[in-house]
Amino acid sequence: MRRLFPVTDQTTAAGDREWSLDDLADAYAYPERGPAAGGEGDVHGSPGAGPAEARSAGAGVWLRANMVSSLDGAAQHDGRSQPISSDADMRIFGTLRGLADAVVVGAETVRMEGYRPARARDAFAARRAAAGQGPAPVIAVVSASLNLDFSLPLFTEPLVPTLLLTGAAASPERVREAERAGAEVVVAGDGPGVEPARAVHALAERGLVRLLTEGGPRMLGQFAAAGVLDELCLTVSPTMTVGDAQRIAGGPLLPDPARFALDSVLEEAGFLFTRYRRL
Repeated sequence: MRRLFPVTDQTTAAGDREWSLDDLADAYAYPERGPAAGGEGDVHGSPGAGPAEARSAGAGVWLRANMVSSLDGAAQHDGRSQPISSDADMRIFGTLRGLADAVVVGAETVRMEGYRPARARDAFAARRAAAGQGPAPVIAVVSASLNLDFSLPLFTEPLVPTLLLTGAAASPERVREAERAGAEVVVAGDGPGVEPARAVHALAERGLVRLLTEGGPRMLGQFAAAGVLDELCLTVSPTMTVGDAQRIAGGPLLPDPARFALDSVLEEAGFLFTRYRRL
């Protein structure tokens, strides 16, 4: 793996080498939290904030997304992201999880990708302890219907209880079933669905401020439209799928394109591992 950007005196000298998990953890470290961070209101504005109000300089919460895309813009092949991924991509995937307080994921992605509980990893244990984090990130599933299989290990065998983010109109019967399975149900919307800014606020209130979302595309589109997506870690895979697979983000057209600045680029075996931060 080699660093292509930013260019420094060491960039060329470092050349192509194997990056350790510590190297990757340093490269993908979350921004330092601001001096006012940590208070209940120190998130992306109020729970019902719109895109402009949602942004808060120095706020204590940071939401990053991790996605992979083929050269022709596909976020998956035959319903799964694995065919367009790589070993290096999975190392970065694991690193991002190892740094996060919570992994936010849509219910459809849980069903399609067969999500399992996050596990504690020795490689990140010291970092997590120093940051005051638990042994593994919380998995927070976003679902309006709560139409999930609560017998799956994600709900029955997590190291830390799985969170379910849903709306106030969710079926009381499904809520009770989820709670019987050991999940904690969090209301983050007044209607049937979840409001992205309220979801971020609800997680931050629980001390979960280093957030990572792994999709799917519809949920990433909702976070972007709500103005609460701070960073995009995008792997560009040297593959083409053709077909009609989804892009990394879906949903209604934004009134104006959201602008991001390139933060870094790593490369291995033709895969580009990019980081973009919201302007």
